Amino acid sequence: MSAMVTFVKVVETGSFSAAARQLSLSQPAISKSVAQLEGWLGVRLLTRTTRGLSPTEAGRAFFERAKNSIHEAEEAEIAARGAGASLSGRLRVSAPVTFARLHILPHVPAFMAQHPDLSLDLVLDDRKVDLVEEGIDASIQLGDLPDSTLVARKIAQGGHHVLATPDYFARHGEPLHPDDLADHDAVIYAQRIGGEVWPLRRGAEEVQVTLTGRLHVSAAEGVRAAVLAGAGLTIVPDWMFWPELAGGAVKAVLADWTLPPMSAWAVFPSQRLISSKARVFVSFVESELARMPG
Repeated sequence: MSAMVTFVKVVETGSFSAAARQLSLSQPAISKSVAQLEGWLGVRLLTRTTRGLSPTEAGRAFFERAKNSIHEAEEAEIAARGAGASLSGRLRVSAPVTFARLHILPHVPAFMAQHPDLSLDLVLDDRKVDLVEEGIDASIQLGDLPDSTLVARKIAQGGHHVLATPDYFARHGEPLHPDDLADHDAVIYAQRIGGEVWPLRRGAEEVQVTLTGRLHVSAAEGVRAAVLAGAGLTIVPDWMFWPELAGGAVKAVLADWTLPPMSAWAVFPSQRLISSKARVFVSFVESELARMPG
């Protein structure tokens, strides 16, 4: 396993010297470990280029499998130690502001109580943060992920709904077909996944809907405030209004039509192996999200 970890680190960092620094080993020890691994496998895993080291075709295939094996081994270690095992040190996690306020922060006290020796830095920001530059151990991100060198795992998936307050629908009527949305004022979430054009499907039928409205809002908190104030209807992920959907403060319509789903991801920097602390926290968040219907 140690040679496998060394090889993964070399590929992630792109050099023996960088891997040696992160693993607190000498460069010759790193080089020897990889050479022994290649000898044991009987295949060359790395090749030198003008930019440094890069994996061969066999090396890339081994790299992906090795990462999965390391991940499974770490998960097995966490399971063996038990969910109640206390963590220590500092954990730095980033998450979108509104998502964290609604679905992470209410559960943080329980997590901290389980791990009294752990310090948690929760960085709340709707922008995509640079995990490596800002020292983030794990990031909760929503929607489609751009291609990158980061390691990601889907932890939840939810739907989108057309929704507004009951008072808004009492004043303007409920849309019975997606085409009716053109007659409504919309609160448009300028940052949301999907843009202003949405495909709604019912069986084999699909309708492309373009929301129109005079109010464009760039933050989820603003969308929530505007919709709850009766400014219009919107199309947003379920998570954004889950408390209000459950309590009746907002109402979802066009229930027989489906909208594209949206995924929640745990994203980790690939430049270093994922810490047990980060894995435990992400598993905790994942379990809390699983409690949400839908």
